[in-house]
Amino acid sequence: MTGFFAHDETPIALYRSPSAGGTALAVMGFGRQRIGTRIANRRLPMHAVVLVEAGHGTLQTVKAGIQEIRGPSLFWLPAGTMHSYGPTNGESWEEQWALFEGTLMADLMRQRLISAAAPLVRLHNLREMQHLFSALHSDFAAGDPLSLASAAATLHRIAVQCARQATTRKNDAGDVKVELVIETLQRRAFEPTDMRSLAQEFGMSPATLRRRFQAAIGLAPKAFQRRLRIDRAKQLLATSDLSIEAISNAVGIEDAFYFSRMFHDREHCSPSEFRRQHCRL
Repeated sequence: MTGFFAHDETPIALYRSPSAGGTALAVMGFGRQRIGTRIANRRLPMHAVVLVEAGHGTLQTVKAGIQEIRGPSLFWLPAGTMHSYGPTNGESWEEQWALFEGTLMADLMRQRLISAAAPLVRLHNLREMQHLFSALHSDFAAGDPLSLASAAATLHRIAVQCARQATTRKNDAGDVKVELVIETLQRRAFEPTDMRSLAQEFGMSPATLRRRFQAAIGLAPKAFQRRLRIDRAKQLLATSDLSIEAISNAVGIEDAFYFSRMFHDREHCSPSEFRRQHCRL
C-alpha cells in the first residue's frame, strides 16, 4: 500500500516476513496514511483490510463491481483479488490497513463475516474501529510472539465487530449521548473521576452508562480511562526524563507503585523497562 501526503501523524508502513508453516491467522503488515491517488488493477499476495476514516471515493472488484465509499467505511480484499480503489479525483482520504494470512480467512468467509461479493461495510462507530486498529498497530510493532498473537486476535475481533456493525441498526440518540460521554471522559482522563457522578451528569444509571459505553468502543468507562492514562504515560516515558513518580502523578495516579503494577499488567514490562526500550532522548 503506497501512501502520499501527511496524516495526523507520520505515515506508517510495517511489514513482517511470511511464516514458514501454515497458520490460522497472522498479521503480516500494518499501515496508516493519507492517500490522494487511485490504486488501479492490483492484486495482493495476501489478504487485506482497509479502514477509510474519512473521505469519498470508490472500490471496484470483479465480484462486487463498483461500490461507492464514504468514510467511515471498511473493506476486505481476499488474497489475489483484482481491485482498484481510491478517493474521488482531486480529493484525498485517511486510511489504516492491515495485511494478513492464514486458514481462518476461509472460515470467516464461510461464516459470512467477510464476503467477497460485499466487501464494503459502512461503519456507524468509527471510534471502535480506530481503537482496534490502534491496538493492532501497538502489538504488531512490538513484534514479540505474544504481541503478534495478540495482533492476530485483534484482527479477528475487527472482523467480528465489523460484521456486527453491518447488522446493527444505529440508535442515533443513544450514540450521540455516548459520544458526549466519551469526549468528556477523554478531557478528564487524568483527573479523579467518579463514574456514578458521570452517569448522573448524562442522565443515565451507572449500569446503563457501562452498557452503552462498552457497546460503543468495546471497553467499560473505567478501562477506557486506564488505557488513556497508560497511553499518555508511554508517551511521557519515551519523550521526557520525568521520574516514574512524576509521570504517575501527571496521568492522575497518585500511587506510583499501583501505577507501575497497572502499567506492567497491560504492557508486560515495567515503566523503566519500557523507557529503556523506547526512549527517544
